[in-house]
Amino acid sequence: MPVEVILPKVDMDMTTGQISRWFVSEGSVVKQGDVLFEIETDKAAMEIDAPASGILLDVTGKEGVDIPVGAPVAWIYADGEAYGTDAVAKQGEAPISPLVGEMSAMPTEGGAVSPASHSVAPPSGLPAISPTRGEISQSPVGARATPLARRLAREAGIVLSNIAGTGPYGRVVKADIDAAIGNATPRVAAEAPAVASAAAPKAMSDDQVLKLFAEGSYELVSHDSMRKTIARRLVEAKSTIPHFYLTLDCELDALLALRTQLNAAAPVKKTEKGEVPAYKLSVNDLVIKAMAMALMAVPDANASWTDSAMVKHKHADVGVAVSIPGGLITPIIRHADEKTLSTISNEMKDLASRARSRKLKPEEYQGGTTAVSNLGMFGIKDFAAVINPPHATILAVGAGEQRAVVKNGEIKIANVMSVTLSTDHRAVDGALGAELLGAFKRMIENPMGMLV
Repeated sequence: MPVEVILPKVDMDMTTGQISRWFVSEGSVVKQGDVLFEIETDKAAMEIDAPASGILLDVTGKEGVDIPVGAPVAWIYADGEAYGTDAVAKQGEAPISPLVGEMSAMPTEGGAVSPASHSVAPPSGLPAISPTRGEISQSPVGARATPLARRLAREAGIVLSNIAGTGPYGRVVKADIDAAIGNATPRVAAEAPAVASAAAPKAMSDDQVLKLFAEGSYELVSHDSMRKTIARRLVEAKSTIPHFYLTLDCELDALLALRTQLNAAAPVKKTEKGEVPAYKLSVNDLVIKAMAMALMAVPDANASWTDSAMVKHKHADVGVAVSIPGGLITPIIRHADEKTLSTISNEMKDLASRARSRKLKPEEYQGGTTAVSNLGMFGIKDFAAVINPPHATILAVGAGEQRAVVKNGEIKIANVMSVTLSTDHRAVDGALGAELLGAFKRMIENPMGMLV
């Protein structure tokens, strides 16, 4: 039977995506693993491979159009496989209209599929396809389901056409089969919007906002998917996570001196541009390392909250906020507690560069155990950052500046940096947060400890 090509979920927050480019045209012969198209999400651009070998037909996924996750965008037919309405209908996978999401193959009064709803002729220029090779499974017309759901239904003796699917476009998914055999509570798709609407905070409508400004005194710029995702996650974070803030000052003189020594001692390496230092440490690189080591020194703070249990992490994976056009993304330095400063520095430069060109893989920005947001380069003295779930902490780093400090009863000039730790009070209490921030301060003010 034809193999369905769907729009995959490549990001934990992804509900829709856009095909930015097809690399093959309809009617092309493809091999499993060939790159079919590129997905543009709110955070990255991902190339999607062919799930099978055959001829690419029934391409419904259009470039530049929002497509729900899990929706079919094309089908791959094996050589000699029947092509047309009957083949699609018999396997229970009616084509989806790319515009309105309705089934193109609609049953007539007699229960048969109307040929007018889906062309049975191959697109012009295609090789002839034999309708006689292979048998097509006799699934009920319109019973759309994932392969796993089909297998589970077959094993349980359940007729798919009797189940109301709750997946994209009414597709039957595993949860629906579990509900049907009594292993889970049925989930009604129509109820989800009502629940979400009731939980969402009330805000001014678009019309109410625009009425406050004179007509012609503004222009409207539509939100892109990244900005929509950032807005949704920030509202979710501030609405569901009880934030608690702790601020203190760290003296930087010892750290700045060590950084200068380490950069001066960096070996050189040969590149196409000539000899360059093997690394060049920034203050932020040392902040990342200090935060990672502080979490290992205070392991109870290296945690994530779930309703059923506290997730205690064995390593410090530090996310670092990177500004990119239209928003920000947080690539992650994995096992930062174990890595050298030079490794962290070079890895961070690579991640930041690929983040700005939207070339990060999902595993490079999803997860993590904490995060660092540094606005010091903009001269910001101090600020409080919003926690990024599933993290329980985030460190906001301000600018280092010369300040008057009192030492041994005398006023001295020192380079000082203010930092603010935001904590999820469900996972990290005030005293525990203070202990973590104190450990960070000790690392920053005694940076030689990060080298051993």
